[in-house]
Amino acid sequence: MMSTFVDAGEHQLEYKWLGPRPEEAPTIVFLHEGLGCVEMWRDFPEQVVESTGCGALVYSRAGYGRSYPIHLPRPVDFMHIEALKVLPEVLEKFHIRDAILFGHSDGGSIALIFAGSGKAKNILSLVLEAPHVFVEPISVESIAGAKENYDHGSLRTGLEKYHGTNVDCAFRGWNDVWLNPQFRSWNIESYLPGIRVPALVIQGEQDQYGTLRQVRAIQDSSGGPVETLVLSDCGHSPHRDQPGAVLDNVSDFIKKHIDC
Repeated sequence: MMSTFVDAGEHQLEYKWLGPRPEEAPTIVFLHEGLGCVEMWRDFPEQVVESTGCGALVYSRAGYGRSYPIHLPRPVDFMHIEALKVLPEVLEKFHIRDAILFGHSDGGSIALIFAGSGKAKNILSLVLEAPHVFVEPISVESIAGAKENYDHGSLRTGLEKYHGTNVDCAFRGWNDVWLNPQFRSWNIESYLPGIRVPALVIQGEQDQYGTLRQVRAIQDSSGGPVETLVLSDCGHSPHRDQPGAVLDNVSDFIKKHIDC
């Protein structure tokens, strides 16, 4: 499907719609990782739609993919802005009645902030892949390594095929914030008790950007029930590293908690 655009958060955002419309079935809203975009999900959203019967909205945040660029640097609270300003506007633009938020990495953190903010309406459940609720040393070390690879290795070329002219905006906007010393104290654990919906948290044992401490924090503090899926031989992108296991578990979780 060709990407089209919606105005939200003072930018034009690239999006794809898959499957039933909001008036016909619940909608899975895919929130990408810190270096992601619509196309980097590949065919995984289509597979989830086919398996569950739900619709899906997949969009690129400003500065990513084919969405409009932003002025850098991003503010340290950029995930709060995405969760509390942009995401609600996106949901309203598409008249989404019942949503399942599927967030990967930074997208998972955005989903948690929104779900626990007290402002979330019509959210049925959360699927969270490698979410962050606080900053760990392993995150900073790996993100510093990504900077070295981007500046002197092959990472820029690999990302350019997905982000095009936005490639520097996408990478610097993510990398510079995470390496900003002010970001070391970033923490969203205070939002967890406000969550009132079921969550499935998926984590790879070999995740280079976070540990099981993130999973345990969500389990311990979430106001809603939490299920977990911890995968061996799996890094930071479970839906790419272990696609079969992730698809099966996500589909079962969604169908268990809603009637698509």
